[in-house]
Amino acid sequence: MRSKQEMMELVLRVAREDERVRAVGMNGSRTNPNVPRDMFQDYDIVYLVTDMESFIQDPHWIDVFGERLIMQMPEAMSMFPPDLGRWFSYLMLFEDGNRIDMILIPIEEKETYLQDDKLTVILMDKDQALPEIPPPTDEDYWVKRPSAAIFADCCNEFWWVCTYVAKGLWRQEILFAQEHLHSIVRPMLMKMLSWKVGIETDFSLSVGKCGKYLKTYMTDEAWNKLMATYPNGTYDGVWNALFTMCGLFRETALFVADKLGFEYPIEDDRKVTGYLERVRKLPSNATEM
Repeated sequence: MRSKQEMMELVLRVAREDERVRAVGMNGSRTNPNVPRDMFQDYDIVYLVTDMESFIQDPHWIDVFGERLIMQMPEAMSMFPPDLGRWFSYLMLFEDGNRIDMILIPIEEKETYLQDDKLTVILMDKDQALPEIPPPTDEDYWVKRPSAAIFADCCNEFWWVCTYVAKGLWRQEILFAQEHLHSIVRPMLMKMLSWKVGIETDFSLSVGKCGKYLKTYMTDEAWNKLMATYPNGTYDGVWNALFTMCGLFRETALFVADKLGFEYPIEDDRKVTGYLERVRKLPSNATEM
């Protein structure tokens, strides 16, 4: 596996030798001082370039970075509509395990790029045309203090969609139930857990994408409960996960409400929990509650 030094030298050498590349930036975890270092960190590289079209029309220009295991070019795909405007990206995983996420940006959009992410570091500026930028910080990703309205909406969404999970389980529609559990109910739980961490750390840090750093800030008991919300492929497994999720949400939301002076919808909790328990006990041929 090529070392960090080798990868950085390669990225800068390619830029230095190509007159179309006028500046090089880096973003992401490698510029974030608060992120643990490991071999799976991407190199999030930006080339600010002239003549964008000449790069896009020559698919082999990236071969210089090494033998690729697989690559994705989101802006050239039909299934996923591009959302980067004129920017173009090459996501490259190499045979040696290194990964470069390369974005080409027209040089005339340099100001937009520099304002896009506070984790930006400039590695090269051939024309000395870029303004000085502050040291990188991940403050844009810190847990945000919720308002009372946002807290109430989170609680409402959690308890409302729990009833969809129960309905799907009673109907023996496990895919429907799992989708609602994981795609809607779980994000509300994760949001509540992140707010608890925010309160305990004065809203001064990020819990990472998908809450990947949450474990660091949770008790072993709470973490084990969270792990128990990931069910196996059985109906009982999903029911158990749902009720565990409800308990963890309740416990966490009561903490958040107390610390931030919000009102927890205890009646919604009580009524929906009772509803879930009744649905779980319903025979499969029931015609009424």
